[in-house]
Amino acid sequence: MDAEIPPERVQELRDGDETVEVVDIRSPTAFRRGHVPGSRNVPFPKLAEAAPDLADADHVVTVCPHGKSSVRAARLVASHEAVGAAVYSMAGGLEAWEGELDRENTDGTPDAPF
Repeated sequence: MDAEIPPERVQELRDGDETVEVVDIRSPTAFRRGHVPGSRNVPFPKLAEAAPDLADADHVVTVCPHGKSSVRAARLVASHEAVGAAVYSMAGGLEAWEGELDRENTDGTPDAPF
């Protein structure tokens, strides 16, 4: 893992010219309730097997609710030999994200916290 980076830096990376994969490590249900736009849902238990799919990215940013589990996830991704990207954890997690969230809550239930 290269570092923890603040959400503002994540947005700067996404606005740049390099390829950025934002990987949300929560469950699919939690992901549908709200996630960073354009992020990919890879629940933590599946992260090791999905790491090769991130090999083409210039930057990988892992995200969780509070920024704790995403540190472990970033270390796991960075340790995979196929991943040559700079790997970061988003500091503060989704709680710190001030941008809009994409929501896919289509089952009629009210939105719940992360």
